[in-house]
Order: sequence, then structure tokens, then C-alpha cells
Amino acid sequence: MATEIKVPSLGESVVEATVAKWYKNLGDSVAVDEPLVELETDKVTLEVPSPCGGQLKNISAKEGETVEVGALLGQITEGVVDNTVSEKVAESKDQNPENRPQETQQAPTQVNNLEIDKVDTDIKKVVTNVEKLSPAVRKIVTEQKIDLSNIDSKRSDGRITKGDLINNINDSQSQTENNESILSNAELRKEVPMSRLRQTIAKRLKDAQNNAAILTTFNEVDMFQLIETRNEYKESFESKYGVKLGFMSFFVKACVTALKEIPDVNAEIQDNNIIYKNFYNIGVAVGTDQGLVVPVVRDADKKSIIEIEKEIFELGNKARLGKLSITDMQEGTFTVSNGGVYGSLMSTPILNPPQSGVLGMHKIEKRPIVIDDEISIRPMMYLALSYDHRIIDGKAAVTFLVRVKEGLEDPRRLLLGV
Repeated sequence: MATEIKVPSLGESVVEATVAKWYKNLGDSVAVDEPLVELETDKVTLEVPSPCGGQLKNISAKEGETVEVGALLGQITEGVVDNTVSEKVAESKDQNPENRPQETQQAPTQVNNLEIDKVDTDIKKVVTNVEKLSPAVRKIVTEQKIDLSNIDSKRSDGRITKGDLINNINDSQSQTENNESILSNAELRKEVPMSRLRQTIAKRLKDAQNNAAILTTFNEVDMFQLIETRNEYKESFESKYGVKLGFMSFFVKACVTALKEIPDVNAEIQDNNIIYKNFYNIGVAVGTDQGLVVPVVRDADKKSIIEIEKEIFELGNKARLGKLSITDMQEGTFTVSNGGVYGSLMSTPILNPPQSGVLGMHKIEKRPIVIDDEISIRPMMYLALSYDHRIIDGKAAVTFLVRVKEGLEDPRRLLLGV
């Protein structure tokens, strides 16, 4: 009995995917729930498991093909493995001339008299030239393993000189360098197709620039108190909860507090309407080998620092392993992006449509700061808020950023919710 492998539901508004990779070959045995094929959508990469145990009988959608939800990917023969499929695959390979061993070609058994005369003449020429070589030239010929038949003498008596050999060596080196140059130029360019995820990232970023009136405002935050708090509790936190205490959970909490005060930053535009949201789903940007993805911490306002930190840790791992689901990526209302992990000192982050705001974090750097009329060296971070100026005024944006700064500079306010 043959069981069909079909493209599963890909989530809200996603109707097609690209077949990225087959983990099994035609004729391979498979176990139930074993990953068979990897699909890449414009949001995530997901694996399609085997619906039953048996043997992969047919592959209908090859790697690189675009398939719609419900489309046939292949078929599995349930139950006992049938070796005839594997044998047919092997037979097809054997019938392919490219897979056959090269037959040894026999050299001609006869050579005509003209060819024999030519060979004799060449041998006599080489022997004569060797007899005419000086000791110095003989040494070069031996060390460099030079074929004298390729050397042209410029003397009337045909004797090969040291100058003839040097010219030949220089010509050979020049040809080698020329070949290397051609190879080097060929390696200067490498053309690969964009993945579906990368295409979507490019389109969404360009759409954000084209459709929103993006403006960025900056501030800086003194990270001293937050670093002290983290250093004091990080070991006990990790031993109790199994994850490291980072800064991102504090930033998420600080943003939620500010979003509640400035609701425009948590809103979005639909046609000619402004949609205000009374829930706080904070997207946390994560860099992966496939590109930037933004999993969402849902209902962050109802979660503690501990719960947020654990969820960020889990979502980050899923992102790097390519295990994020469509649900993990949906319904974000605001995004936090940490370019500081890559060493960025300052940037202007781009909106994640349809959201109207994104906070950019940057690297912590010690700088001289005036505190109570005295210069002090403090760990400082630049913050950048990019926002859609169509619905967020400058005053609201600046106030939002100040509230984030206040919460981070006094972490007790975040823990107490004041």
C-alpha cells in the first residue's frame, strides 16, 4: 500500500514553499515520523516527517521546485522494504554511460613508415643536442627535468645554450602565472540563487522603506546598575532556572512599560485606520545562517523576567536550528534588535511591517560621563528607536525612548512594575 507525502499547512497567509532538501533517496527505508524532506517558506524552514514506516517509492517534487499546500511530494510503500526499487535505481545508474567504467583503449598495433621516420629524426635530434651540451647546461637540464625536444636553439650548429634554457623556463613560468591569473579571476565571482527566506527579507525591508515614513531618534543608557544586578544574580539564576541571565529580558520589560504609556508605538496602520493593540507581543530579532528571523515573545506584559529570559533562550535555539514554527513568528506588535552582539556602536534599524516601531540595541562601551558635576567612566549603550512618523509624533517617540532608558538605568522599577 502506498502512502502519499503531501505539503502540510504552512500557516496563515503562506500558500507555497520551495523543496530545499530531500533527506532520503529513492528506495531508502524510512521510519514513521522520520524527517523526509525540508521545505523553505518565505518565513521559516520546516521538515516534513514520514507519515508511516516503509520505503520511499516515489519523489514527485525535486529539490528547488515550488510546491503549494496539499501538493504531492512523494510516496511511501508501507511495511516491508522492497529491494526492487533500489535495484531499479542501481540498474538505471549502470545503464548510464557516465557511470560505466572507462574501457581501456588499445594503442594502434601498426605505425606507418612516415611516422617511424619522424620519430627516428626527433630521437636523433635530441641525442645530437645532448652530445653538444656543456656541463653547465647539462646540470640545468637534469635539475629542471627539461625536455630538449621543446627547446629551440638560436645557434647555427643547433647547440643549446644556457640562454635558450633560461628563456624556456621564463616562458613556462609566464604561462603558469597566466593560468593562475585566469583561475583567480574566475574565482572572483560566485553566483548563487537567493533562498526564499532571503527573498522575503529583501522584499519586506524594501516595502518598509517604500510604505512607511521611517524616522529614527537616539538616546543613551547608563548600563552600570543593570550590569551590577546581572553580575550579582547570574550564577544563582542559571543554577536555579537552567538558562543564563541576559540583558534582553530587561529590555523587553522596559519596552512593555513604555508601550503601555505610549500606545501609538504599539499600533499599526491598516488602510486609513489606526489599529491600537492592548496586547504586547515583542519580537526578538535573531541572526541565523539563513538570515534574520524575528520570533515573538507573546503576552510579555504578563510574564516575569524569568519567564521572558527562558522563552528568549528557547526561541533563539529554535531559530538557529531552523526549528521555528509559523506560530512562533506571528502577531508581533513591536521588535527589539540587538546589533551590539556583532559590535555595532550605532545604527538605524528598519521597521518590521506592519509594526510601527523597532528598538535597536548596540554594544556597551565605556565612556567618560558627567555625573553630579564629576567625570566618571561608565558602561554606556546607544539606543535607537525607528518609528513610523505617519502615526507616531516626535514627542511620543522621544518620550518612549526616555521611559526605556529610565527602566534600564533603575532595574528595580522593572521588577516592581513602576
